[in-house]
Amino acid sequence: MSSDLKLKMNHDLKNMRKLINDPTLLLTIIFSLATVTFFVLVPLWNIFLESLRVGKGKFGLENYIESFTSSGNLEVIWNTVLLGTITSAISLIIGFFFAYVSVYIKIKGKRVFDFIAMLPIISPPFVVALSAIMLFGRQGIITNKLLGLKSFEIYGFHGLVLVQVLSFFPIAYMMLVGLLQMIDPSVEEAARSLGASRFKVFMTVTLPLMVPGLANAFLLVFIQSIADYANPFVIGGKFTTIAVKIFQEGVGNYELGVATALSIILLSLSITMFTIQRYYINKKSYVTVTGKVSRDRELIENRKVVIPTAILLILLTSFVIAMYILIPLSSFTEIFGVRNNFTLKHYQEIFRFKNRIAPIIATTNLSLIATFIASIFSMIIAFLIVRKDFPGKTFIEFTTIMALAIPGTIIGIGYAISYNKVYTIPFTEITLIPTLTGTSFIIIMAFVIRSLPVGVRSGMSALNQIDPSIEEASTILGASSRQTFFKITIPMIREAFLSGLIYSFARSMTLVSTVVFLISAKWKLLTPEIMNHIDQGRIGMASAYCTILIIIVSAFMIIVRILMSFTNAKK
Repeated sequence: MSSDLKLKMNHDLKNMRKLINDPTLLLTIIFSLATVTFFVLVPLWNIFLESLRVGKGKFGLENYIESFTSSGNLEVIWNTVLLGTITSAISLIIGFFFAYVSVYIKIKGKRVFDFIAMLPIISPPFVVALSAIMLFGRQGIITNKLLGLKSFEIYGFHGLVLVQVLSFFPIAYMMLVGLLQMIDPSVEEAARSLGASRFKVFMTVTLPLMVPGLANAFLLVFIQSIADYANPFVIGGKFTTIAVKIFQEGVGNYELGVATALSIILLSLSITMFTIQRYYINKKSYVTVTGKVSRDRELIENRKVVIPTAILLILLTSFVIAMYILIPLSSFTEIFGVRNNFTLKHYQEIFRFKNRIAPIIATTNLSLIATFIASIFSMIIAFLIVRKDFPGKTFIEFTTIMALAIPGTIIGIGYAISYNKVYTIPFTEITLIPTLTGTSFIIIMAFVIRSLPVGVRSGMSALNQIDPSIEEASTILGASSRQTFFKITIPMIREAFLSGLIYSFARSMTLVSTVVFLISAKWKLLTPEIMNHIDQGRIGMASAYCTILIIIVSAFMIIVRILMSFTNAKK
């Protein structure tokens, strides 16, 4: 037996003894493993099995053959890839422009970029699509009222690219602005001191340093684009994507075989992109991009650069803001584009009838519960990954992070298939998991799983910056793992924890693609209710619901940020 193998075995035995001597830690690990298995892997496995099912007790590839031989399905697959590619490319260009201006050019009012970047987070994903219809639809303000165009068609590929770019370019911006800030100015200034112009420095120094970040941003937007269900549903028209097709086949036609086969195809696209991002592109980094800069960056003040940039920035910013302002404005309009007089009837209808306000109450309550669970659970998993060695650690890390690449549509249909039956302990009749379909529990778990990856990554980043000796000292003094985690670890990473609260709540409140498969007569949620009103052409009601949703999320964010400021002041 080699010495390396002996060392590994001794290390594993030592870790096992630690686990046995700490029952709380052991139970936490078992619970975490069970949770990610039951609510991430089991649904995916059942989708895969269902995609192979061609009859009672029979399995085959017929559903995949139909998916790839049917001209309609092939067109849908091609539509999805094309949409993802075009949306990602344009979003990357706009996001990089905003990020470069924010970091390199001296322009007043840069904080407005952060505000714009937050808009897609706190609003439903189809808000931009709804605004695009009001601006460029048959009764649109620009197309009909200003330009007099009666036959202009916003529905389809071009309209979908527009709304997806406006929805997703802030993702690219938020990723790239941080990376640009971390580029040491001395690297660029060294090139300038050798006589290179700013443009040449940008092309030969700045841009090459950003290639890994640009690729990451492209792939992340691509995953978001191909997984998007809401925008294609609202404004896609005859341009159908895989996410919409899955819903049509699974819910509309109840063809689960084809729906699950398409789900696996969509999942394969997402996982491929995720794998490229995680294992290839992340390795393409440069040591000149550091966490600290040696000096302040000299901002560009040349009027020939600043003025045109400012004009373009104002135009883009104004357009984005206008898309979001239209929603509250239309909520106070009787019938948008037909009778544009001021009215409160939409809000009166919502708050007057119990069945109208029920989705707001249900969504808010379930989101609050899910937010608390997701925030605590994500910090626990981050702590286990960063601070502990145990069997299954790699499995938990990969599964939770991989959940980021799983489209919400697939999570939803996976839960609908997996938990519409009773699970018993093998060879017994003892119930292990009851039927969960139509319950609040399955909706909460869907919210938790969709929020978990970001919370885990945030917690891991925070923990990696903290010396583990502080926690070790607590353990030496006799504190248990539970006491150390809640009294030492959580207070040290409270900013990551509170940021996770904001993201989890906003994500849960605005989730669409997952919950459309899970709602029931008892549990009506806000985003599907908005989708129903849009489908019925009731733009005013849909806008009123959207406005209420944005207010609720914004209020929660303000409360958490006040709490963050308060804790920082005490610190």
